[in-house]
Amino acid sequence: MSPIPGSVRIVDDVPGAFAATVVEAFRDRKGSRFTLVLSGGPTARKCYERLAQVADRIDWRFVDVLMGDERCVEPDDPEANQQLVRETLLDHVDDLGSFHPMSCTEGPEAYQRVVERMASLDLVHLGMGPDGHTASLFPGSPALDVPPAVLVMRTSDPTGTNPYERLTLTLSAIARARRVVFTVTGDAKRDAMARMVRGVDLPAANVRAEEVLWLVDMAAGTL
Repeated sequence: MSPIPGSVRIVDDVPGAFAATVVEAFRDRKGSRFTLVLSGGPTARKCYERLAQVADRIDWRFVDVLMGDERCVEPDDPEANQQLVRETLLDHVDDLGSFHPMSCTEGPEAYQRVVERMASLDLVHLGMGPDGHTASLFPGSPALDVPPAVLVMRTSDPTGTNPYERLTLTLSAIARARRVVFTVTGDAKRDAMARMVRGVDLPAANVRAEEVLWLVDMAAGTL
């Protein structure tokens, strides 16, 4: 059974803490470039809007942006994570080094090659659903049990609760990260946090990396 991996910080302002963490990680990067893996969802939207407000503290020419997961919809669909990332963050920065959206048409093998080309994954941003899923790694998904060499999978929610077929990084891909940052907000996430504390084996509880940091608000983290 798995407890919450890494360290947990209860903060009043999750988006603000996230933005500060990204700026710090860019400043402390080990090489010249910085690989930033982004996600989707309401909390991510607020985080990227806040990061855009301090975008001048990062030299985006050295930043390579990847996606942690994506729904199999058109790139400009409101449900597409890449559309959220563009409108909240990338459209507000100058001279971005590169952006690599996921494409369900091209499939997981094409995106695996993108991940493999990166020298490192400096910061992977993840959220968590009320069911304990993270990225698009849902409870009971075969994507949780693939060989370590598989970095990207096509997946879907076995329960059907979360719609759309998707592409997602696997746990072994996320484990390549120097830093994973979870952002978790709201009453709806409190039960999943409490279940992980009790050792329930949820997908988010199986995330590993050099460093795992949870930024959690009072509503989600008051157990």
